[in-house]
Order: sequence, then structure tokens, then C-alpha cells
Amino acid sequence: MEKIIILGYMGAGKSTIAQQLAEELRLPSYDLDHEIEKQQQQKITTIFAKKGEVFFRKMEYQVLQQLLQQEERAIISLGGGTPCYANNHLVLQQEGIESFYLKASIQTLTQRLEKEKEHRPILQTNTEDTLETFIAKHLFDRSYFYHQAKHIVTVDNKTVDQIVQEITTILNN
Repeated sequence: MEKIIILGYMGAGKSTIAQQLAEELRLPSYDLDHEIEKQQQQKITTIFAKKGEVFFRKMEYQVLQQLLQQEERAIISLGGGTPCYANNHLVLQQEGIESFYLKASIQTLTQRLEKEKEHRPILQTNTEDTLETFIAKHLFDRSYFYHQAKHIVTVDNKTVDQIVQEITTILNN
């Protein structure tokens, strides 16, 4: 059954867009990070701190596979790093998958993430670079994986409604 996958860097709006898209299309929506937290009964920040990134990435892969194997048509929003590990990027091109990369500029991401540093484990490890430089380096590293999505939707200077409408239009063509 078809899955609609929303991916992009942290702060691009994946969770928000997925929720609104789910309402619009009347489909269930799954946020991969929330599903991991439910299964582990811990926050992502706690999992990172106590069990490390390798454990987290294994969980991420397993939970993504579980969601993909469900029969229902659904929307899945990935964590920012999900496509970059465990060959998860290969899923984005599979038949029955409509994948959307929410592409945001470095400036947009910096503005959005400046307010959220304490909630983002990966940003807490960054001490040497400015936030903007950190994001730029990360985007460069992740660009190949993000561009494996079947569709790229630029989110800069667009409302949630505009982005959802753009995705809905693509899905209906």
C-alpha cells in the first residue's frame, strides 16, 4: 500500500507538513521520532544520551521498516538524519512510495533552529561552528541522500497550506 514519506533537514517542517497533509488526505500520519519514543518509552534526547547514536539509528531503521510493512496507506515523516543511515535512502525510490524532500535554505533553517537548540540533541554537540556553518556542513553531507526523494518541494517563504497544496497537486497528477 502506498506510503507518502516526508523528509528533510531538522527545522524544515516535516512533522507539521505531514500532520496537515494527513488531515487534508484523511490518512494516518506517523512521525518516526515519536514512534521510536513510544517503543523505547524515552525521549530521543535521552536515547542519544544513554544509548548513543548507533543504537538510535538501529531503532530508527527497525521502526521505519515496521511502518512501511503496515497495510494501510499512510504518511511517514522521517527524522532529519534517517535517509543517511542503514541504506534508508533506497526506500525513497521504491515502488509504492511517494517521497518528498522539504528543501529549506540555510538561512531559513538557521532562523528556525536558533530557538530550538536545547530540544535538538545533534545541535548540542556542536560547539566550534556557528549554527549557520554547522547546518551548511550537515546539508552538504546529507544532500545526496535527501535528493534521492522522488519530489523536491522548496519551503522557503511558503505557508504550511501552500506546501501541503503543492504536495497534494503532485500526488494527484
